[in-house]
Amino acid sequence: MQQQFRMRRNGQFQRVYKKGKSTPAREITLLYLKGPKMLVGFSVSKKVGGAVTRNLLKRRLRAAFREQLPRLKTGMYVIAARPAAADATYRALAHSLKYLLKKQQLFEEQTP
Repeated sequence: MQQQFRMRRNGQFQRVYKKGKSTPAREITLLYLKGPKMLVGFSVSKKVGGAVTRNLLKRRLRAAFREQLPRLKTGMYVIAARPAAADATYRALAHSLKYLLKKQQLFEEQTP
């Protein structure tokens, strides 16, 4: 994930949590807030596992999000891992992310 797209400040996360739209799946929850700039943050709590597990999940989620990035609408995205994500494969996480993005209709419209 390129640095220009990363969300780092707690205030940015809090704004998305308070004003954004949330959609859950088994492994992850996607929160989205419309905006002019593309920003994305990843949240993995200690309930999910130890530091090694949390960092592995963040790397997998970043990679899955990076694949979808060119087709997405601009805005602020927060992807929060749930405890079931600790046992999930990369493929399952990528599938859940794509499902949630489609469910919230966050893919740009394709022009013919």
